[in-house]
Order: sequence, then structure tokens, then C-alpha cells
Amino acid sequence: MNVFLGAYDYIVANSDRFWEAVRVHLSLSLYALLIAAVICIPLGILCAKKQWLTGPIMGLFNSLRVIPSLAVLVIILPIMGTGFAPALIALTLLACPPILINTYMGFRGIEPAIIEAASGLGMGPRMLLRKIELPLAAPLLISGMKTAAVEVVASATLAAFIGGGGLGTFIINGLGMYKFSLLLVGALPVALLAILSEIGFAGIERAAVKYQRS
Repeated sequence: MNVFLGAYDYIVANSDRFWEAVRVHLSLSLYALLIAAVICIPLGILCAKKQWLTGPIMGLFNSLRVIPSLAVLVIILPIMGTGFAPALIALTLLACPPILINTYMGFRGIEPAIIEAASGLGMGPRMLLRKIELPLAAPLLISGMKTAAVEVVASATLAAFIGGGGLGTFIINGLGMYKFSLLLVGALPVALLAILSEIGFAGIERAAVKYQRS
């Protein structure tokens, strides 16, 4: 209990520093998720429609899943140095595979008969994508976003290793000084943010499934 009280007292005494770390952590996570979505949703749709692209593109992004986030940071460090930008690149690479794979699976899972029927009604490619394909693929696509969001929020703590800031700074300092109350100042908000990301995207996913069935 004393450890939790110590964490609370630290936050109260250093509220400006704490909320700045939360802001940086959220900025890193949101930007990484948005950039990954902008890149990988169109790429996933393209792979689903052009099968010859599937092997090389999916293979490349799948290989990113086996590289630890800290290893990516170490690789980027000599090229870009320290700070927000290299941490953002590493987190974006982490967010890409689940979004790409789920987008691909969502679009490949659409029954060809549905596409043929919609095309027979005179729908062009753009209308078909907007009115039929995206709504049908949405649950899996959002599931990929949910996985990416949780992974990015949790892994954003590693940004502190290269001067990217965020809540990981408290975790590293707490471990270095053997102050578990300081470690909790970073660890508890990260856990809470990851849980909220999971709950938020799960709610959106349920709404997408409900819309799909209506």
C-alpha cells in the first residue's frame, strides 16, 4: 500500500511532469496508429485484390512481427539519433502487421457472389468499396486496429530508452533507482491506457458487427 501511496504523492507533487509524459505517450501511440492505418489499410486492400502482391508484401510485414521493438529502436538509433521521431518510426513498424493482415483477411473473406451481385446492380469500383466491401470487412479491420493499439500503447514505454519521452521514463528511472513507487507512476497509467484501448476498439468492433448484420 505504501508503494501506491508513494506513486500517488509523486504524481500530485509532479503533476506537470506527469501529464506531459502522458501527452507524449498518447501522441506517440496515436500518431503511430494513424500512420500505420494510412499505409496498411490501402495496402491490405491492394493485396486482397492483386494476389501477386500478397506474397512479397505480407512476407515483408510478417517479418517485422518477429523483430522485438527494442531491437528496432537500436537499429534506428545510429541512423536517426534519439528523440520522438525514431521512436515514432519504431512504433509505426510495430503497428503495421496486425492492421495489414486483418485488412487483407477482411477483404479476402467477402463472398465473391456478393461482389458479383453488387456489380450487376451497376455499382462501380469506388461505390462497391464504400458501400459493400468496407462495411463487410470492417469488423476484422477494426480487430487489427485494436491489436495494434494495445501493442503500441504498451511498447511506447520503450521510447524512453532513446529519449522519446513518455511514461516509460518513470519506469526506467524507477528501475534504475529501485524506487517501485516511481516505477508504478509509469506502469499503472500504461496498463490503464492499454485496457481502455482494448475496451474502446472492442466497442467499435461490436458496433461494426451489429451494423453488418442489420
